[in-house]
Amino acid sequence: MTPFPGGVGISGVTVYDGESADGLCGGTPHMHLVCSEAYVVIGGEGSVQTLTTTGFADTPLHPGDVVWFTPGTIHRLVNAGGLRLVVLMQNSGLPEAGDAVFTFPAPVLADPQAYRAAATLTGDHAAAARRRRNLALEGFQALREGGLPEFHSAAHRLKHELLDDWRIRWRDGPLAAALTTGRQLEQLKAGDLRHLGHGEVSRLERPEHPVFGMCGRLYPYSAPASPAAPLRGASGGSHIRPPKEPF
Repeated sequence: MTPFPGGVGISGVTVYDGESADGLCGGTPHMHLVCSEAYVVIGGEGSVQTLTTTGFADTPLHPGDVVWFTPGTIHRLVNAGGLRLVVLMQNSGLPEAGDAVFTFPAPVLADPQAYRAAATLTGDHAAAARRRRNLALEGFQALREGGLPEFHSAAHRLKHELLDDWRIRWRDGPLAAALTTGRQLEQLKAGDLRHLGHGEVSRLERPEHPVFGMCGRLYPYSAPASPAAPLRGASGGSHIRPPKEPF
């Protein structure tokens, strides 16, 4: 089976419908350091709240809408009724490798052990996901009043040891896909059509068992990477596994 086009990741999400501490239903505020993210709305209604250095925004989500945002955008899904999405993630392997930081209050962000304990779901995962969401919402509300540069610095401190691994995953995933396209263009320019004789179709079933993610019940689709470019640490070829810090 071939990898997803362009080295992206894809998941289905049924957004949480339980009420948060502020009375709204939805997901957990967080930020990605190097991955852009796109939402394709397939059902229900809601919005995505975002916070960047340019300020706070609340973007409506309706069936058929496509919304995306770049790294550094703190985001929180709000479910106004039956909100379901297909989520496309840049750099497919990076979200599973920790490319997300929750907006926990500053004292938690400053203590890696406290952050890890707050971010990890243990025991009753549904209850733990609610606790994690409310703690991140507390920090998110504070960040709306200021402190984004400090949050960015804290996020870097928490994740800087992962950067070498992320670079390998980027190199062996999306970069390898782009370089393959470059080779094919050169072959076509030279009249070499051999790669056209290797066309194939791949299909994946919807995952049967969702995980408790950051935004809702997550259905991560798994597709192996190219055999010529396996990701480090994978056995039998790489794929998009349920994230270590589910989103």
